[in-house]
Amino acid sequence: MATLFKDYYSTLGVSRDSSADEIKKAFRKLARQYHPDTATDKKVAEEKFKEINEANEVLGDPGKRKKYDRLGAHWQETGDYKTPPEWQRGEADAGSHGQEFHFGGTGFSDFFEQYFSGGSRYGFPQDFEDGTSGGKASKSRGRRGHDIEGDILVTLEEAMHGTQRPISLQTVNHQTGETQTHSFQVRIPPGATDGRRIRVPGQGAPGQGAPGQNGAQAGDLYLRVRHAAHPEFTAREADLHHELDTAPWEAVLGAEVVIPTLDGSIKLRIPAGAANNQKLRVRGRGLPKSKTGERGDFYVTLRVVLPSQIGESERKLWEQLRSASTLNPRS
Repeated sequence: MATLFKDYYSTLGVSRDSSADEIKKAFRKLARQYHPDTATDKKVAEEKFKEINEANEVLGDPGKRKKYDRLGAHWQETGDYKTPPEWQRGEADAGSHGQEFHFGGTGFSDFFEQYFSGGSRYGFPQDFEDGTSGGKASKSRGRRGHDIEGDILVTLEEAMHGTQRPISLQTVNHQTGETQTHSFQVRIPPGATDGRRIRVPGQGAPGQGAPGQNGAQAGDLYLRVRHAAHPEFTAREADLHHELDTAPWEAVLGAEVVIPTLDGSIKLRIPAGAANNQKLRVRGRGLPKSKTGERGDFYVTLRVVLPSQIGESERKLWEQLRSASTLNPRS
């Protein structure tokens, strides 16, 4: 089945030979512009935010970017995009024998799900195990549907507070030509960490019933949480991390600054004599921990910023500082 190609370089406004740093800067600029919490038109911003996150998910990962660049010489074509010949065998095998699935509401496009998701877009009916015996189900009970997997894009704000997400799942049966679409709600719990799998019972591939029967048990759907990249924060399990640009005099003399967190701004004291790359910890301002409900911590990494250009008056002050300072970094 042809899939609409996604030009991720165009989405981020970068060239195909852009460096990793250039891609990161382009993403952060767009993410700040279109973050749903700050944008005026939230609906438009939400869709754009998903697009740039998907592009960053691929181009920001060296392995995925290399795979994306191998998609073929016709990457720049618009409209329906067919799989490169070297990738078609697995797709054809799966599609001709089983069922193909298309997700809606997960935050990822079909193009991403097909080529870059860790989940399975194809289902194969499997024998339903009766209890712990490992035996096949009886003919009267039919065959249990296959479990399927997909990715779901979750913002850090959603991971903080939890949310309900409407999801649609379209099933294409390549044997019968039948297409079915059904919708349901998925609960994303507070503290949903990156990589966590959310099980949705009975929303996988339909079961196959015996003749004259109503059908068999459907498989389950597993959605793997993928944190949407945030322009200000990154999450490591329940801890949040933030990089703070710091002036040299703030690091030397100390300062009190206001910094953002996921649930409001706070005051942070930078101690006198702080070093570049020094981490400061704010307890209990991270994500909730799923088992205990306690909050993780918030880590601020200081990035001491030096001026790239200085005027004549600034130069004189730096020279005075050099004369007065007892610092000798090479002693």
